[in-house]
Parts: sequence; structure tokens; C-alpha cells
Amino acid sequence: MNTVKLIRDELKHAHEAFVGTMDGVTNEVAHRQPGGTAHPIGSRYAHMVVSEDMMINGLLKGGAPLFATDLAGKTGLEDPQAAFITTLEWAQSVQVDLDALNNYAQAVYEATDVYLAMLNEDDLARTFDLTEQNLGTMSLGAFLISFVLSHVRDIMGEVSALKGVYGMQGYPF
Repeated sequence: MNTVKLIRDELKHAHEAFVGTMDGVTNEVAHRQPGGTAHPIGSRYAHMVVSEDMMINGLLKGGAPLFATDLAGKTGLEDPQAAFITTLEWAQSVQVDLDALNNYAQAVYEATDVYLAMLNEDDLARTFDLTEQNLGTMSLGAFLISFVLSHVRDIMGEVSALKGVYGMQGYPF
């Protein structure tokens, strides 16, 4: 089994499942305050997309995120960088434009797939230093699984649970 292909296929499936999980979420639902310390759906979605953009296009590719280049001003967020490290105060106040955020998300997913398509098996074993992020040293493969793929699935679970609380269908399967 080709591990790069496996990661690429799994991430593609996770992105598709996330899109399906977001089905039926309107701007009203995206901004609904769930109470307690839970974050609204729109803020979780924004966090997931911005994080992937920063991890893939910024950290791994060594460039700038799409929100700072090709999609500057077109992300559906006033300050995309604020979505990376979320606070309850930010999550409760952020306003997202779901149509623009959906378009931004698709561009991020495509950029991620292009990046993964360029990798080979040896690349996955390459290690890099994440001590500034308090993560130590990690292989690229472990990072892609633990912090990119798992993050999409984690946030999808949060969105699905909130939709269930709101009486909506969560996961699309």
C-alpha cells in the first residue's frame, strides 16, 4: 500500500464528509450560540479551514496561506488569521459568510491535494522541528495524519453533534 495515496484518499474522503456534514447549515445555524463553552458551527468551520491553509500552504510548503494571497479578502472572514487560535470570545463574536467560506474551503482542499500529490514515500519520513509549537520533532506523515486529517474529522464531529442538538441531521452517512 502506498502511504501517500492512503493519506491523500483519506483526506479527500474527510473533506467530502465534512462538506456533507455542513449540508443544511444556514448562516443562522452557523452563528447560533450553543451555550456553555461550546463554539458555534461557523467558528469551528472557519478554524478548521484556516488551520489547514496555514499548516499546508504556510508551514509545510513554506509559503503564505491562501487567505493572505490568492484569496485575500475572499474567505468569508474579516480576520482569517484570528481563526487559527480560537478563544470563546472570538468564537461567539465572529461572523462568517458561508458562501465565501465554502469557496475558500474548496480552494484549500484543492491546494492540499496538489501538495499531497507531489509527495513520495520518502517525504513522509522526513522530520521537521515543531518545538516552537510545543510539538517537538515529528515526521511529515505523522503530522499529516495527526494534525491535518484528524483535525478535519475532529471538527466534523463537533459540527455533527451541534447539528444533532439543533434537531438536524449530522453526519451525511
